[in-house]
Amino acid sequence: MTIGQQMPPRIAIYPGSFDPITNGHLDIIRRAALLFDHLRVGIGVNASKKGWFSADERGTLVRQACADLDIGTNIQVDSFKGLVTDYAEQVGASVIIRGLRTISDFEFEFQFAHTVRELRPSGEVVLLPTVQERTYVSSSLVKEIAKHDGKIDTFVPPCVATALREKVRR
Repeated sequence: MTIGQQMPPRIAIYPGSFDPITNGHLDIIRRAALLFDHLRVGIGVNASKKGWFSADERGTLVRQACADLDIGTNIQVDSFKGLVTDYAEQVGASVIIRGLRTISDFEFEFQFAHTVRELRPSGEVVLLPTVQERTYVSSSLVKEIAKHDGKIDTFVPPCVATALREKVRR
C-alpha cells in the first residue's frame, strides 16, 4: 500500500445451513457486518442433508430476517455448493466468520480453522462467540420445539416463527 492508495474492501463470509436461521445467527451476522465492509451470508447446499427448508426458502428467510437488522446494506445472501474455501475464493472473501456457542463448538471450529488454513493459506477464520443469552439456541432445538407446538418466538425472528409453524401444520 502506498500513501493515497485506497484499501480494498474487506469481504467476509458467514457460511452455514441456516435451517432455519435463529436469533443467535442474527447476532453473529449483525456483529460481523459491523466489522467488515461486505458480509456474504452463504447458505450451504448439501444434497446428502435433508433440511426442513429448501435453499431458496432459507435464502428468503435469511434476507427477511436481515432486513430488520438496520445495519446498512453491506449484507448479501447467496447459496453455494462444495467447499467453503472455494465459495470464499469465488466471492473474493479473505475471512470466514464462524459462531461459537459452547466449548464443544470450539473444538470443531479450531479444527475447521486449521483445515481452512491448509486449503487456503491466504484466508482467515474469525470466531465470534454468541452472546450469552443465545448460547443454547440451535436450529435443531428450534425445529424440535416447533414440531411439538412449543413457543419458539424468543429463539427466531418473526418471519421464521411463521414459516416453521406453517411447515409443522403441513
